[in-house]
Amino acid sequence: MTRLRRTASAAAALAITAVATAVLGFAGPASAHVTVNPKEATQGGYARVAFRVPNESDTASTTKLEVVLPENAPVGSVSTIPVPGWTVATEKRKVEPPIEVHGSQLTEAVSKITWTATGDAAVKPGQFQEFGVSMGPLPKVDKMVFKTLQTYSDGNVSRWIDEPQPGGEEPEKPAPVLTLTAAAPSASAAAPSAAAVADKDDDDEGDGAAIGLGVAGLVAGLAGLVLGGLAFARTRREPVAKS
Repeated sequence: MTRLRRTASAAAALAITAVATAVLGFAGPASAHVTVNPKEATQGGYARVAFRVPNESDTASTTKLEVVLPENAPVGSVSTIPVPGWTVATEKRKVEPPIEVHGSQLTEAVSKITWTATGDAAVKPGQFQEFGVSMGPLPKVDKMVFKTLQTYSDGNVSRWIDEPQPGGEEPEKPAPVLTLTAAAPSASAAAPSAAAVADKDDDDEGDGAAIGLGVAGLVAGLAGLVLGGLAFARTRREPVAKS
């Protein structure tokens, strides 16, 4: 009886192992897509972000990356961080209305950034590379969607251009998304400073003291007037002494 139980347990374990192997064997590796990090920034401010590019191919290297800035969210200032072994080029487009940056009206904005590998700098299988960008002032929109093209040495192109849908599943080729949040009100705007409160309290106390002194002076003046009138009346009532 014991031998039968051992045999049954062994058979069950083998069956579980076989099923797990089959499932894992048919399940492909999770797709690693191009992302922007950090994923959040503040409207109206400047942000330093990095486009993280993993290499998904087992045989080819990533040789070019093209990032398209959204048309509905133009940015006045865009600069890139040098990446060793990569050249960078930017394209611009006309914007209407103009963008105000530090008091200047800009009629053009960067529309596309392209990085191209030189020599042996391409992103090889099993590696990733980050491409840094500084941009701002960030527009007052909920998010910026950066449609991106990733070119491989064998000519294949991964098009990371699918925009996220609210409440939906992640698309097959999602575009990098930077979420923008409204700037928090400054402390000075949200509440008066402690110094201002103290000054106001001092002013209130000073005003109260001044009012108190004024009332006291008025009362004293009235009292003196009353006493003077009584003395004058008494003097008139007293008989004049005869000589």
